Amino acid sequence: MTELLLVKYAEIHLKGLNRPYFQKLLLKRIKETVRPFALNVEFFDSRIFIRGVQDIEAVIERVRKVFGVHAVCAAVEMNKADFGAICTAAAGMMTGLAGTFKVRARRADKRYFIDSPEINTRIGAVILEKNPALVVDVHQPEHVINVEIRDQALLYTREVPGVGGLPSGSSGKAMLMLSGGIDSPVAGYMIAKRGVVLNAVHFFSFPYTGELAREKVLSLARALSEYCGVIKTYIVSFTKLQEAIHVHCPPEYSTLVMRRLMVRITDFLAEREKATALITGESIGQVASQTMEALAVTDRMASRPVFRPLIGFDKIEIIRLAEKIGTYETSSLPYEDCCTVFTPRHPVTRPKLSKVLEAEAAIPELDAMVAVAVETAELLYIGPDKEEDALSGETA
Repeated sequence: MTELLLVKYAEIHLKGLNRPYFQKLLLKRIKETVRPFALNVEFFDSRIFIRGVQDIEAVIERVRKVFGVHAVCAAVEMNKADFGAICTAAAGMMTGLAGTFKVRARRADKRYFIDSPEINTRIGAVILEKNPALVVDVHQPEHVINVEIRDQALLYTREVPGVGGLPSGSSGKAMLMLSGGIDSPVAGYMIAKRGVVLNAVHFFSFPYTGELAREKVLSLARALSEYCGVIKTYIVSFTKLQEAIHVHCPPEYSTLVMRRLMVRITDFLAEREKATALITGESIGQVASQTMEALAVTDRMASRPVFRPLIGFDKIEIIRLAEKIGTYETSSLPYEDCCTVFTPRHPVTRPKLSKVLEAEAAIPELDAMVAVAVETAELLYIGPDKEEDALSGETA
């Protein structure tokens, strides 16, 4: 009898002839996720098996966050030929439990000498004999023991839900405009869950925003990387552009011009990275720059789609998602990002594109400053473990 982790997937089953492609990507991500534990990971018969686990809880916590994983089960592996030993092991796994239970058998090997209903009956009988505090309830049991008959027998009582979705890399690449706020990490999570590789772009305005604000954003990228793998992160120096906007633009247009330049720079970096789309955490009406008119004007700066997965969410819904994925606490740290610098008292909410273009035309050497911001962006590779970050401090 050998202990292992059994990893299940769900949506990948629907991929037909493309299924092996998705399976390969999922296996690759799981191997990356558990690499620090030097484990053996292999795919067989629509299941992924992780053997040699030293810290089961740590590995379960890591693997359940991998996009594409439906569930992780702490299981035991046995010789399927010895059915008596299987019954005994099942009864042992239920020792100390009270209340209702059921046996859920799955016979992937249709040549096995007894069928699934008979497996349920025989194992259930032994469990009742060995554990008198249990009674059978096949409809709403308090406890379930799963028995899978494949090349071997697999038994497990605990099934930890995964995050689902599609494995990273199966749906292209996008650039996430990552601030230090609550919204953008959640937006990145939602798009990455559909198999999209994330690259991140953060705008940093030293000395108006300090090192703690920068580290906050890198912590958010690290939290997201637990789900989707290493995130290539650009840190863009935005100080000169922001000061120029403050000096030369009408105050009511300054926030909108700032957002447009952020999109413009991110779009340039997307071209470099061969990314198909941009991602922002905006939702309609949350702030002045997120009215429908303002968003339409902002999008004029992008040469590719801008994904806004939170567009119809209210703040409470976004906060709940941030708490669920583990970014809310970091996002709530009191270190401001550049979006809060030089904030006007009365920003325009229904801008005209012609007026915005006039405001931008008043900024001297704007194109040159944008080009410098792109070319001097700092490049970091952020992974789940800080010590695994690679190539820190490169210039893009």
